[in-house]
Amino acid sequence: MTTALNTLFITLEGARLNKDGERVVVMVQDERKAEVPLRHLRSVVCLARAWMTPELLESFVEAGIHVSFFGMTGRFLARVEGIPGGNVLLRRAQFRAADDGARTLAIARAVVVGKLGNARQFLMHARRDAVEERKPVLEEAVRRLSGHLRALERVEELEQVRGLEGIAARDYFEAFPALLKGEARRFTFDGRNRRPPRDPLNALLSFGYALLAQDCAGALAGVGLDPAVGFLHEDRPGRLSLALDLMEELRAPVVDRLVFSLVNRGQLKPEDFKTEAAGGVLLRDEARKAFLVAYQSAKQVEVQHVFLGQQTSWGLVPHLQALLLARVLRGELDGYPPFSVR
Repeated sequence: MTTALNTLFITLEGARLNKDGERVVVMVQDERKAEVPLRHLRSVVCLARAWMTPELLESFVEAGIHVSFFGMTGRFLARVEGIPGGNVLLRRAQFRAADDGARTLAIARAVVVGKLGNARQFLMHARRDAVEERKPVLEEAVRRLSGHLRALERVEELEQVRGLEGIAARDYFEAFPALLKGEARRFTFDGRNRRPPRDPLNALLSFGYALLAQDCAGALAGVGLDPAVGFLHEDRPGRLSLALDLMEELRAPVVDRLVFSLVNRGQLKPEDFKTEAAGGVLLRDEARKAFLVAYQSAKQVEVQHVFLGQQTSWGLVPHLQALLLARVLRGELDGYPPFSVR
């Protein structure tokens, strides 16, 4: 149970929310877990099964506080709000920003700065534990990412941002073989491929990125944004472009870190995958279950949110970033602050 950005996050199973005067009280069994003044809230996000009194729900609706519900895996289920008001204005602001070249460039650049900064940090952490012969590869990748970050400061066109992001992703993935340790070196990685993935590591990355995209789409929908209208990623039928934008800064610290943790610890091995007749590689059922369990566990890990200056869990980060993006679009923040790992 935590609050941030005027939002109450319900994370404990079986929580009961009721109204006590002008305060929201959260109870689990007979223990009072949280108490928040109603006037301090703009939204409530239920990430665990929760129950609330009709009186409280009526107060939320009257106060313009929306309530979002998510499944156990982070899948967006529903959003409850009164007569639409703020949501419509927020979406209009999102659509106007997406049609504004300067604002689109600023948000897209911030997203890529977050992505490259976290990727560089991930490789720097890996370098500290790497054997001597692999350190030069990681150092060179870090050096290139630093150069791309400096170049981003000078770009004036959205296509330049997209181009730099693509080059940086190639440089980043080239360092992946140097991250494999011990028996995990039986895995091979010859660059990123997908649709379908052609090797086990790419299969893991694709699966992890799909889960992360789902979490980001749910977080955006919970805030009231349209997950399909993005800034870095172009609009395409059926594509959740804004969810893809939001997940960029989280790919390395959430998915890539988890993938290499699992293979380097021997929790997933090359035998846990199968190759289809068409050449695509898939996780076997037990391996998929193991990855899902590990992914959900990783979301409970505490991390420092530098911009907000407070501890939170990885599972809440997409929700916090969606709230920050909403504030940018409403004009309450000057620029989008991507999540950064230290």
